[in-house]
Amino acid sequence: MAEAAGGREQPAAGRAPPDAAYRAEEEPEPASLDAGGKRRERRSGVSAVGTAERFPGGSLGPAAAPDPDACLLEAAKATPRRSSIIKDPSNQKCGRKKTVSFSSMPSEKKISSASDCISFMQAGCELKKVRPNSRIYNRFFTLDPDLQALRWEPSKKDLDKAKLDISAIKEIRLGKNTETFRNNGLADQISEDCALSVIHGENYESLDLVANSADVANIWVSGLRYLVSRSKQPLDLMENSHNTPRFAWLKAVFEAADVDGNGIMLEDTAVELIKKLNPTLKESKIRLKFKEIQKSKEKLTTRVTKEEFCEAFSELCTRPEVYFLLVQISKNKEYLDANDLMLFLEAEQGVTHITEEMCLDIIRRYELSEEGRLKGFLAIDGFTQYLLSSECDIFDPEHKKIVQDMTQPLSHYYINASHNTYLIEDQLRGPADINGYVRALKMSCRSIELDVCDGPDNEPIICNRNNMTSPLAFRNVIEVINKLAFFASEYPLILCLGNHCSVQQQKVVVQHMKRIFGNKLYTEAPLSSEAYLPSPEKLKMKIIVKGKKLPCNQDVLEGEVTDEDEEAEISRRLSEDFSREPKLIWLCKELSDLVSLCKSIQYKDFETSMKSQNYWEMCSFSEAEASRIANEYPEDFVNYNKKFLSRVYPSAMRIDSSNLNPQDFWNCGCQIVAMNYQTPGPMMDLHTGWFLQNGGCGYVLRPSVMRDEVSYFSANTKGIVPGVSPQVLHVKIISGQNFPKPKGACAKGDVIDPYVCIEIHGIPADCTEQRTKTVQQNSDNPIFDESFEFQINLPELAMIRFVVLDDDYIGDEFIGQYTIPLECLQPGYRHIPLRSFVGDIMEHVTLFVHIAITNRSGGGKAQKRSLSVRIGKKAREYTMLRNTGLKVIDDIFKLAVHPLREATDMRENMQNAMVSVKELCGLPPIASLKQCILTLSSRLVSSDNAPSVALCMKDTFPYLEPLGTVPDVQKKVLAAYDLMIQESRVLIETADTTHDKIVQCQKAGMEFHEELHNLGTKEGLKGRKLSKAIESFAWNITVLKGQGDLLKNAKNEALENMKQIQLACLSCGLSKAGSGQADAKAKRGLEAIQEKDTGDENGRL
Repeated sequence: MAEAAGGREQPAAGRAPPDAAYRAEEEPEPASLDAGGKRRERRSGVSAVGTAERFPGGSLGPAAAPDPDACLLEAAKATPRRSSIIKDPSNQKCGRKKTVSFSSMPSEKKISSASDCISFMQAGCELKKVRPNSRIYNRFFTLDPDLQALRWEPSKKDLDKAKLDISAIKEIRLGKNTETFRNNGLADQISEDCALSVIHGENYESLDLVANSADVANIWVSGLRYLVSRSKQPLDLMENSHNTPRFAWLKAVFEAADVDGNGIMLEDTAVELIKKLNPTLKESKIRLKFKEIQKSKEKLTTRVTKEEFCEAFSELCTRPEVYFLLVQISKNKEYLDANDLMLFLEAEQGVTHITEEMCLDIIRRYELSEEGRLKGFLAIDGFTQYLLSSECDIFDPEHKKIVQDMTQPLSHYYINASHNTYLIEDQLRGPADINGYVRALKMSCRSIELDVCDGPDNEPIICNRNNMTSPLAFRNVIEVINKLAFFASEYPLILCLGNHCSVQQQKVVVQHMKRIFGNKLYTEAPLSSEAYLPSPEKLKMKIIVKGKKLPCNQDVLEGEVTDEDEEAEISRRLSEDFSREPKLIWLCKELSDLVSLCKSIQYKDFETSMKSQNYWEMCSFSEAEASRIANEYPEDFVNYNKKFLSRVYPSAMRIDSSNLNPQDFWNCGCQIVAMNYQTPGPMMDLHTGWFLQNGGCGYVLRPSVMRDEVSYFSANTKGIVPGVSPQVLHVKIISGQNFPKPKGACAKGDVIDPYVCIEIHGIPADCTEQRTKTVQQNSDNPIFDESFEFQINLPELAMIRFVVLDDDYIGDEFIGQYTIPLECLQPGYRHIPLRSFVGDIMEHVTLFVHIAITNRSGGGKAQKRSLSVRIGKKAREYTMLRNTGLKVIDDIFKLAVHPLREATDMRENMQNAMVSVKELCGLPPIASLKQCILTLSSRLVSSDNAPSVALCMKDTFPYLEPLGTVPDVQKKVLAAYDLMIQESRVLIETADTTHDKIVQCQKAGMEFHEELHNLGTKEGLKGRKLSKAIESFAWNITVLKGQGDLLKNAKNEALENMKQIQLACLSCGLSKAGSGQADAKAKRGLEAIQEKDTGDENGRL
């Protein structure tokens, strides 16, 4: 059995630190001595992955051991990446330490079977043992040759007592999922992915360990789980390792290619066969593996035997991280059956309404062996193929369709926009090219630019006025536009017309547009009775012209209007005579009449605009001007953009056609942020990634807090957005596949040192980045195994960008990237298809990750564990209402204070109760309740395998009732489960009443919306004080609406939880303890929950 919890042990080797967490043992057991009488530390005979990868700072020499004190203090600290589009570049690169990772096994041998794990554990390695008193000790752990016990040394106890019998082990947990880890003062310095716990004994005691790398932790967890699951069976792993279905399939493949039937084939033939099975492998690597295998057998030949072929394929094509996952979800088998796959898809991947037949269909499509397809199991190779398939893509397929409401006013959408569309090079020297329009329209661009000038033979042209060498005939350009206008999207296309033509050629422009576009041109006069622009739905298949318009009160054939030439505006601003008026140009009536919904006007200030601007008029802002306004008047900019369209274009000083950061202006609600499509890079990555959502139609609905007529939102928000529930994004970067060498790298071999940077883009409070360790000299399958947490305050505006970089670069560090809106992420284990610098998908180049998104259950910064722990009522933060200074209105809002606190308490109490259950089940906060029930059901089984609890439906709520004596440790879990059901019940039964009170206060407040100015005047408020009162009113309305929505969503979540718990109990057999009546009653309860759910959706909530 394990050492007693109170026993003293020898602390980790190295000097005694000042920290009280490390203390020397009074009577340490003497270590073995060498011939000279010097102390000799025992060393592992097996090389473990990442000995230094999580504990940087130590020597990399073969005999050097990292200082454990520095190790734990440095463990979770990620160094900043070399270049960033978020942080100040001056803070990067200099003084940055490099962290490295080493191969798991000598000669790049990978873990590909349970016997590999057992062999590793028998050879032993050093693990850090964590005690409840926060002390941490280095111990050398081994598995007995007879596979019956786990031992460690040195120890103060007798050798017979410094062990743990495999038969005593109840569970093996990966991650910091025990009380010891949660309460340890150094928990934040211990990597989640390197921690593991062995739960043993009837009281479920824990042996808590930290491996030097996630790879090593996975080996111990997989190996121990395998041993525990087979503890009642004779273990003949070594003998059976070559009798698996996988080897049977490989032998059949070999025999089919062995035309002579001699059981041997030429190395060239074997290489081609493996490349056919796995096209991503390099020929040189396959040949090297054959030579290694033959060398180990002391033979040298150009022929390959059947066994050598199977061994080479297994070592080359088994991804250890996928193998560990398969063993984990298959309950320690080396294949998945339909039930395993169903639980994986439901609990991990978030797939709903999955059936056994659907799982069997997946197995038939992806399993490579005929035996597996017939018997219905998925082995490691088929499972790998499935994970790499489009079915496991990170992008939610639902968002590849139109999923947003397209009936809102045009001003409520972000619009995919291009700047200087006719360019494919920089704006200084680049010639005009028709392919610029082709590219933009095929990428769902919905706002394109045409700079039209006088051309020869009375034919207008489109050209770069800095380079007139290759003009495009205007007629030809709009013919291409007409052909492709609705190729990628059926929603309206805006033509931003830069008119530099004489009146004569303007009339030619009109003739061409009317003839070619026909009835696609939208020229209906806007209705003065309306207050907002028409919707994208109403404007489907329409082309809208943006440009100058003659005054409607002048019945003239032509007239003067101000020139809206961007270059001229910049020149005017840079000239000494800045105060001079913009120049005027002549405009003919025919061209003026083509402009309907997007009349160009000049911006003066928000006060003028809100008083006199018509909804069909729009302003264009230079990058500098828009940045100034966004910084000085962020709230006003958002309010302005609720009704009017804004266009922001890059500075003309960007002569290289570089791009602005679109996120800065999306945060202010600017709809049309024009991008230089011809210039790839991080900014274009953000733009392209953002418009992948909503079916890639080029229109993305803004968050409601930025659309509602009465709402408060500031682009400079530094924390929680009123009325929006923050979420926590959990990202685990597991591994990479087939990374290419950076294209711009020079004078360097094919070897790279990759690392991954995760960037979060959104409102300023959400912008951050983290990076993984560097994996040294591995481009084929680098294992990172690092987890990160990010708090997202406004999820609807957030994007995540994965960037893979080379840490040992010459000239170029970029390997690949992928940018995706947070709303489009699929949870679970996913492969990310990386894109090249110019945005093309790179074949077979992927990142393997795990994604989870949870509600925030407490305060704290990203990367801190407190994000996932319970927050007490005293420390709870409530969203406060503001005092407007208008008594009649403040009296109404005061009535909402108590319901708002009730709503927050109900939501937080339910979340805290769920977290408690997950913790007691030994599961992380990202686990689903279905996983909790699965874990509970395995514990609550008597000696005759009958469940010791049964599902009992009380008023349609799924309670668990003991059927006999339940151990004390499980009573604690059941008590936490009962509390969770009770808190969920309170929420479900009282949410309607509280929600009604909040809504009533909101409606009562809105009745005074039109009278705010008059009320303020009566109260003596004016100027800034009146503006502040109006702002506070908008804040309060936003809070009331948002908190009401959050309560509604929490009730729906609670109903769904009750349904999932009941389904899980049914599938685990917890309802079968009584009789057939129990099942029938449970099913009736499930129907009642579903009816209640449906009724609520159709009712008040």
